[in-house]
Amino acid sequence: MDRFLSSAVNRIDAKGRVSVPAHFRSVLQKRGYQELYALRTLDTPSMDVGGPDLLDRYEARIAAEDPLTGTADDISFFCHGDGTFLKLDQDGRIIVTDFIREHTGIGTEVAFLGRGNFFQIWEPERLRAHGAAVRARLTRLRQSAARARQAGESE
Repeated sequence: MDRFLSSAVNRIDAKGRVSVPAHFRSVLQKRGYQELYALRTLDTPSMDVGGPDLLDRYEARIAAEDPLTGTADDISFFCHGDGTFLKLDQDGRIIVTDFIREHTGIGTEVAFLGRGNFFQIWEPERLRAHGAAVRARLTRLRQSAARARQAGESE
């Protein structure tokens, strides 16, 4: 499969490197990525990580914007100023830089979360808390939809 799926937690070594999970490295290899692009997310303490296509997506959006509105500048600030390139070494590790640590709160371990066409890196406890909040929102949505169906059937 050519998607980033599942999650894993790996320990950072003494040199500040962490191994990207093997199943994620397999996707990276299939896609031919030599370099990774990482971007601070807007609404969570995580980093989106993918290949050049992740950056290309934002740059296409910049090109589509009216340069006089300022939106293109804001998107550029976000994707260029809050982004960085990461090198994957021959052993499948990346360096967890201060740039990443400051935004995510990562200490000694990194949580990797598959997101389909890209993956995220998180501080493990923050990811657990975020996952619980996501599941709670989806549960409420499901319950609300079930109540709406029941109300529609009883009319």
